[in-house]
Amino acid sequence: MSTVSRRGASSPHELGRIGDRLSFVYLERCVVNREDNALTAKDPDGVRYIPSATIGALLLGPGTTITHQAMAVLGDSGAAVVWLGEHGVRFYAGGRALSRSSGLAEAQANAWANQRLRLEVARDMYKLRFPDEDPSGKTRQQLLSAEGKRVKDCYRRESARTGVPWVRRQYNREDFDAADAPNQGITAAAQCMYGVAHAVVAALGCSPALGFVHSGHERSFVYDIADLYKTEIGIPAAFDAAAEGDHDMGSRTRRAVRDRIRETGLLERCVRDIGQLLRYDAAADGARRGQDRVTLQSDGGAEVEAGRNHDGDEPIW
Repeated sequence: MSTVSRRGASSPHELGRIGDRLSFVYLERCVVNREDNALTAKDPDGVRYIPSATIGALLLGPGTTITHQAMAVLGDSGAAVVWLGEHGVRFYAGGRALSRSSGLAEAQANAWANQRLRLEVARDMYKLRFPDEDPSGKTRQQLLSAEGKRVKDCYRRESARTGVPWVRRQYNREDFDAADAPNQGITAAAQCMYGVAHAVVAALGCSPALGFVHSGHERSFVYDIADLYKTEIGIPAAFDAAAEGDHDMGSRTRRAVRDRIRETGLLERCVRDIGQLLRYDAAADGARRGQDRVTLQSDGGAEVEAGRNHDGDEPIW
């Protein structure tokens, strides 16, 4: 009797590019299973079919149950899976790279391990967010202070644009409903952006932990990338949702964020921005991309075939 576990893993050429995928699908209070290569989401209203290879991130809210087979097809398709807490305040994620190459991961590690390059990448991240300012020569503390001021300005600007009253950023991790509508929206938008950023980081084979602005957390680089688009996508979407009323802020904000992600082509931009920030030479790595090819490092930067005994010519395994 055949099982889905015996089906071979898809090659990179068979999978949809992360830049072309749907940003995320949010599910709650349902059972997620697998039928062929599609996901099924079953609740009292019926069964919905979701092509797994079209998803960047699957967000699982309260009351969801997901089967082993569903997780297997998501892992094969390179989608990130994000488990959201009540109202989306917390999440846990997983995924695998769509590319079999370690080129971007090596570029990230090289930039992260070099103190000068690490600061240069942090400055470039700030310049991407605020292109009208020149971060050259700024210290890390100066970057953080400038960023804080610009984010505060963004809150005030969006408040004036939408007519939504704004006092200050505050939220209670244990009580989502304790915050006012715009703060609830900003929290919900942030979780969506983290999920999408994690999907792209994982799909490209980068390390979520090696951040250039954030540090000390397993998702530091995810937070770095999500923050690049916070003032352009996340915060405006939150205020737009709050302007419609203070009811059901979580789901309305998620819809607003998803619309903005689609309109701005964010997934494709993320891929391009990460490559540029990490000084990644895609042309030089082109021969290795998309291949299940493991090599051993030899002298002078040379690479030799893995899986062979180099004291002879016989296979190791």
